[in-house]
Amino acid sequence: MTSGADLFVVCKQCGSEVSPYITECPYCGTRLRRRAPKLPPANAPMRSTLRGRTLARLRRSGSGSARAGGAPGAGTRMRTRTHAGPSRWAAERPYATMALVAASAAMWVIERAEPTLYLHAALLGPLRGDWWKVLTNGFAYVDGWYAFVAILAVAIFGWLLERRYGPALVVALFLGASAIGALLASAVYPFAVVSGGNAAALALLGAWAAPELRAARADAYRDSDLLGAGALAALLLALPFARPEASWLAGVAGGLLGVAVGLGVQGLGSSEA
Repeated sequence: MTSGADLFVVCKQCGSEVSPYITECPYCGTRLRRRAPKLPPANAPMRSTLRGRTLARLRRSGSGSARAGGAPGAGTRMRTRTHAGPSRWAAERPYATMALVAASAAMWVIERAEPTLYLHAALLGPLRGDWWKVLTNGFAYVDGWYAFVAILAVAIFGWLLERRYGPALVVALFLGASAIGALLASAVYPFAVVSGGNAAALALLGAWAAPELRAARADAYRDSDLLGAGALAALLLALPFARPEASWLAGVAGGLLGVAVGLGVQGLGSSEA
């Protein structure tokens, strides 16, 4: 028995050829459509003409930018397998994100028992040779609500990025945004105050959101909550008005870094959570 299931679509994240009658790619987990289309009846005639036209359009397009005519899931762009290799960097379990969240939470708890630890981890004034503070400031919190919002954002977008690009990028973005934000604030202000994961959280959020926004502009459907991400980004950017240790300059620098990295690595194969 042959049916329209012989047609295929190409996953736009990992490049795998998959059935048009599934909602998620079995190789990388990318959401392909909102609901599964109805299967044709068992005695339905073969649609060889449609199948031949679809395959011919795919061969002619080369880049796979043609849409799959009248096939189910026509809102999903078709693409040839060009970026399947780098998907090996994706992680099934977000161990790096879990480690960053655990370290931030542990630091906040320890600081409650030993407040002087905060003074040795946060950037308060000139560095004066304490260069480790450009990295440790992202783990130092003095306010519980600030810690909750920032750590929550790190957990969400670190997890999404780690499933897409792997743990190395998540750790590098977290530490890189913390360092760049601290160094920039030190260069601008004579007495810089930078602590907490505001910059790191915005960097992870920006790296995740940049490909999603580009896909939305290209009319490529993705089951992504951009409104929720935008609301969380607005909250992170507004934190410095409530907590002065959450430097707005460091946060903006971290967000811009994340957007640049997200656009730069978008061509790599990834798995969407």
